[in-house]
Amino acid sequence: MQFLGKAVLYTAVAFCAAGIQNANAEGSSNQIGVVDVAYIFKTHPAIKAQVSAVEEELKTFETELNGRREELKNAAGELKQFKVGSPEYAAAEERVAGMESRLRLDMARKRKEISDAEAKIYYENYQRISAAVKLIAEYNKINVVLRYNSEEMDLEQGESVIRGVMKSIVYHNESVDMTKGVMQYLDKTMTASTGAGNLK
Repeated sequence: MQFLGKAVLYTAVAFCAAGIQNANAEGSSNQIGVVDVAYIFKTHPAIKAQVSAVEEELKTFETELNGRREELKNAAGELKQFKVGSPEYAAAEERVAGMESRLRLDMARKRKEISDAEAKIYYENYQRISAAVKLIAEYNKINVVLRYNSEEMDLEQGESVIRGVMKSIVYHNESVDMTKGVMQYLDKTMTASTGAGNLK
């Protein structure tokens, strides 16, 4: 992850501090804050773009796989042209086995590449989110930040209801929700990071 200059960081923290309403009203301080990490991953434009790029790569590979599967099917069909046990049959059979083996190896390799790419996206962006939470919490004198899920329960979807019932936080005041501030921080710092190169 690229690091930004101190001036950019402080500007970003000050910029998104407004996202926490009444954080230090009349000298008081929020001791506890909450952040919806899942919402950030699902909706932040830069993160969504990264995930979409990986998904597009997977779609392209699937298209290539379909072509190679068709080629393998045709090659297997050509075996019928030769007499079983003949040199021609043995050569064609070996070719089909080789094609099938390469296809399986390439599929396994690509699945690992995609999995690694997704893991990297989530790892790097979680580090960014954690850094944002830390800076915003320190700026607003918040001692503990809990993860929560703002998803509304949908009675038509059993899994949604189960997730809702299992929420760790049943209620929180909107003034302690840091999600908007973290989103603003990411907007500012990820844009600055893209434009600043390896600024330290």
